[in-house]
Amino acid sequence: MIDEDEPNIVTSGKSQRVIVDGFPFSIEIYRLETDKTWTLEVVDHEGTSHVWDDQFLSDKDARNEALKAIEEDGALAFMRGDNVIPFKRPE
Repeated sequence: MIDEDEPNIVTSGKSQRVIVDGFPFSIEIYRLETDKTWTLEVVDHEGTSHVWDDQFLSDKDARNEALKAIEEDGALAFMRGDNVIPFKRPE
């Protein structure tokens, strides 16, 4: 059942896939239709999601931040295990 009161998610046209150091990354930029700021998420080749805590005033700012972070830190910085918080498995 779809809740009519839930706002829609708007995906930016600035979302894109990039290859860095031979590894594919998906840059996802989105917001709720009721929000003014954008959320940035980078998904690595293993499907691990990296979501920025900061919100962005424009989708262009979010995209530029993602490209800058990937370029400066390199692909391996996103794939090392020490920056990922694992979900607890149900007991």
